[in-house]
Amino acid sequence: MIKHIVFFKLKDSSTENVERTAKVLRGLEGKVEQLRSLEIGLDVIHSARSYDIALVATFDSLEDLQGYQIHPEHQKVIQYMNEVRENSVAVDYEF
Repeated sequence: MIKHIVFFKLKDSSTENVERTAKVLRGLEGKVEQLRSLEIGLDVIHSARSYDIALVATFDSLEDLQGYQIHPEHQKVIQYMNEVRENSVAVDYEF
């Protein structure tokens, strides 16, 4: 199993924009067959080092993660995220 974790810092971190962006990310659920689970969390601390949104996804294999990366629905989300994010960091690990 593979865990895919991404943190997003948005250009506009207003409550409305963070919630709108989280809705876009949650929209992946049920549309990408490789995706076993998806969790979207919104930061509640809002410190200087905080990111706005966390995405935690689970896949059966590295091949499924790679399939997710090129899936048309994920590509649409990437396009949106490229417009609204200031920065992102990710880690992928086996468990």
